[in-house]
Amino acid sequence: MDYAKPDLADALAAQYVAGTLRGRARTRFESLLIAHASLRAAVRRWQDRLIPLTAVLPPQSPPLRVWQGVERKLWPQLAAAAKPLPWPQRVGVWRAVSGVATTAAFALALLLSVPTPQAPPIVVVLQGTGDAAQPPGSFVASFSADGRSLVTRPLQPVAVQTDRVLELWAVPPQGAPRSLGLISSSGATVIARDKLPKEVLNTANTSALAVSVEPPGGSPSGAPTGPVVFAGKLTL
Repeated sequence: MDYAKPDLADALAAQYVAGTLRGRARTRFESLLIAHASLRAAVRRWQDRLIPLTAVLPPQSPPLRVWQGVERKLWPQLAAAAKPLPWPQRVGVWRAVSGVATTAAFALALLLSVPTPQAPPIVVVLQGTGDAAQPPGSFVASFSADGRSLVTRPLQPVAVQTDRVLELWAVPPQGAPRSLGLISSSGATVIARDKLPKEVLNTANTSALAVSVEPPGGSPSGAPTGPVVFAGKLTL
């Protein structure tokens, strides 16, 4: 492959930064970055485009089981003390526990004060479908890792007729698409959590995202009525 070709470099870099380039293909791409300045430049451009989307997503609190797992790894004595033991062994365990109790309390307080790393968002790149009515450009859609919030943004403003709007759809493997709401053609759109279908990030429910051109207010029928101008496959 000629990695100096801008279109090829841009496509590979988009998949790499979005996290959809995986396995051997991702390992090979990372080895190529060392030798190809064009690939490195393409990756930087996509990082500049996609990483700001993560700032729009609301922070998520880790579930209780995460903290319980941390406690088991850091203080196995406490987990052992929770098991029934003969009385002499219990005395030894509780002496050991009392010896580290103060240290453990300070350590836990410090741990809780450090922000927990958040799972990276899932990014879908929506490219043009080639429809004759398609405006130039492309979109990115960024889900929080738990699928409870969604942000869309055009990589550059998309020209739409004044009497038309853009509507985002979740496309299932089979059946009719489901509307996710109207999106801006010039800036970021945050889709409210209560507007997203349940388990939208399950590939059994959603195989792709698509954008159609609709009349003001959106599709009157609950299905795309205008041309589908952008689409991107959901890869988890």
